Amino acid sequence: MNDYGVVLFFTTSSVMRAEKVLTIQGVPLKLIPVPRQFSSDCGIAVHFHWEDLARVKSTLLNSFIEIQAIHRL
Repeated sequence: MNDYGVVLFFTTSSVMRAEKVLTIQGVPLKLIPVPRQFSSDCGIAVHFHWEDLARVKSTLLNSFIEIQAIHRL
C-alpha cells in the first residue's frame, strides 16, 4: 500500500527545520511543492509515508515546529 501524507507549514524556515529533525529521526521524506488541492502560506511541503504519521507528529511536536496541517494523499 502506497499511502503518503504531506505536512504543510506557515514558513519556509519551519520546513527546513522539520526536514532536519525528521531526517535525524530516520523518517524517509522529501520536500515537494504544495499539492494543488491544498493551500498553504509556504509553497513547500514535507512528503512522507503515511505509516510514519505518529513519528512525524511526535517529532515535530517535540521540536516545537509549528505546522499548518497534515493531509493524506
